[in-house]
Amino acid sequence: MKKIIITGALGQIGSELTMKLRELYGKDNVVATDIREPKDSKVVTDGIFEQLDVTDADRMKALVEKYEVDTFIHLAALLSAVAEAKPKLAWDLNMGGLLNALEIAREHNLKFFTPSSIGAFGPETPKDQTPQVTIQRPTTMYGVTKVSGELLGDYYFQKFGVDTRSVRFPGLISHETLPGGGTTDYAVDIYFEALKNNAYTSFIGKGTYMDMMYMSDAVDLIIQLMEAPSEQLKCRNAYNVSAMSVAPEDIEREIQKHLPEFKLTYEVDPVRQAIAESWPNAIDTSAAQEEWGFSPQFDLEKMTNDMLQQLNNKEI
Repeated sequence: MKKIIITGALGQIGSELTMKLRELYGKDNVVATDIREPKDSKVVTDGIFEQLDVTDADRMKALVEKYEVDTFIHLAALLSAVAEAKPKLAWDLNMGGLLNALEIAREHNLKFFTPSSIGAFGPETPKDQTPQVTIQRPTTMYGVTKVSGELLGDYYFQKFGVDTRSVRFPGLISHETLPGGGTTDYAVDIYFEALKNNAYTSFIGKGTYMDMMYMSDAVDLIIQLMEAPSEQLKCRNAYNVSAMSVAPEDIEREIQKHLPEFKLTYEVDPVRQAIAESWPNAIDTSAAQEEWGFSPQFDLEKMTNDMLQQLNNKEI
């Protein structure tokens, strides 16, 4: 990677990935884009930033040509709960934006990354040690767009030779950005509320296990995957990745080691609970480990320590 363009750069992944890429490759070599342009964001003020609606293919192409990029990281998408509430918008944005980006990657011979998700699985998928290659019949619009995205990535690689790469992200936990409408968002909210109110009401039910990952691991693995030699990659669209499989009560116990009075209660959201129950409990990440050395650094204990420390420093 020498010159990189990122869509959705103000989102949960993009806001941290953009800053890390600028640190590694230089501010002048990372072009951040988003449909919004908040003037108080470091993503906007601390490097190249361009406003972009990813459904505008002409504007996207013009930016790729203007900055002569060689790598395209496409993050712009609606997340699971929002996508379920607005399915047509989710299809138009998630698939229309992705197809625009892939076409431009084909035309300009760009290395290409877009994330998939554990949402690409469904209720018929094996729940435990979910294989890399398995049945994928999601029951949400978000999941449908993610499976479609995986297939499109494979198609553009096999048909046109586009160097497409992807991972199936689990729930991502970050101290930098607030949740954006995902089913796993409780695992971010819980830390903020623990420090503010010493209590949290979970919209996901007790005993509901889902895969999770700390954002610093997610950022690092994108860079690691994009720098891996192409010939090593067999399951390129998309690799199972995860750092931990946790239920709400697991996070509660870990927080109570730091805040003994913390209390977790439940008020289950039927929509997000149904989505969570259609996803795996814990996935098999061996393909990513073997093909490009995936190895997350944060488990639940280490992540909780860092989350609470970072949020304390911000005086939320």
